[in-house]
Amino acid sequence: MINNPNFKPIAQAFVIAILLFTATRSTFAQVPRDKVHIGLIYPISTHGVYATSDTNYFSLNLIAGLSAEEKGLALAGVSNVVKNNTNGFTIAGFSNHIGNSANGFTIAGFINTYKAAQGFQIGGFANIASANIKGAQFAGFINKAAEVNGAQFGGFTNLAKNVKGWQFAGFSNTAKAVTGAQVAGFINTATVVNGSQFAGFINIAKKVKGVQAAGFINIADSSDHPIGIINLIKNGEKSIGLTFDETQTMLLSFRSGGRVLYGIIGGGYNFKNKDEVYAFEAGLGAHININRTFRINTELSHQILESFKKGEYYKSSLRILPAIKLLPNLEVFGGPVANFVNTDTAEGKALQSKYIWKRQDKYDDDFHGFYVGYTGGMHFIF
Repeated sequence: MINNPNFKPIAQAFVIAILLFTATRSTFAQVPRDKVHIGLIYPISTHGVYATSDTNYFSLNLIAGLSAEEKGLALAGVSNVVKNNTNGFTIAGFSNHIGNSANGFTIAGFINTYKAAQGFQIGGFANIASANIKGAQFAGFINKAAEVNGAQFGGFTNLAKNVKGWQFAGFSNTAKAVTGAQVAGFINTATVVNGSQFAGFINIAKKVKGVQAAGFINIADSSDHPIGIINLIKNGEKSIGLTFDETQTMLLSFRSGGRVLYGIIGGGYNFKNKDEVYAFEAGLGAHININRTFRINTELSHQILESFKKGEYYKSSLRILPAIKLLPNLEVFGGPVANFVNTDTAEGKALQSKYIWKRQDKYDDDFHGFYVGYTGGMHFIF
């Protein structure tokens, strides 16, 4: 029988159990015997059928353990099932299921489920709490709780009603109220944010007191400081603008944002070139409000002239644009622009003749230059 390969894993597991029990025996020397629980799977254990009503200071189960409460260290090869509370370390190869509160460190290879928690919960796949947690949840895929006072770290998503702290997720965070920050690879959604939202693609909220920063779009009822290419703020400002600059590039652009920050996206045409004539721009801006009729719009933008053939023209600009409202919905503006150009085409180099600084690479056609130009135009505000 000893030579049977199917017997070896079982023998190894019993050896490990004996070694663990021996190693911890001195630690629990003062613990009454009835507080130490050793078993294979319920009810094959030192407590037998009475395990469901026992409180343990140390539990070791090769497969799964069942108890009323754990107040120290609980180890299981597959799963720990605790009817009430755990205090200390609860560690299982697959899952921990705790009927009430998980206090301390709760660690499972796949999933932890519990009502409430204080401390740290680490699940290879998920942590699921039906009530509140104080501390942090770490999961490979999903964390869920009612109220979080601390942080959630989810490989894919975090779900909570109220968050006082941080949510970090590879894909999405969802909460009703956030006091702190949401950080997601793709999307954050919340009702009230008293802090910040940072998303790779989109943020959605109703009321934001802080910063919304997204790779593409922010949506909110009120948000004064959105950072994104498109910002659909109900109580904010949106405008269609027509601009013309020193390179004879005309752009039709959409500007959208809050009371202070806004995003820019647009397209147009260059009337000086023959090939690179299609223009595209994206950027960010900030309003410096002086009074009801006068303000200064400061903008950082990146512009591309494209022929859709060989060759590129890139221009990064800092614009300082005084603006006057002629009508409640009509604004005219104009001012100086600091430009940094990178191009590898003859047309791109010829768009400007006077550079403050320029450099031509020796081994290729790349040209870099810095100069000061101008732009002007009008905005129709709605």
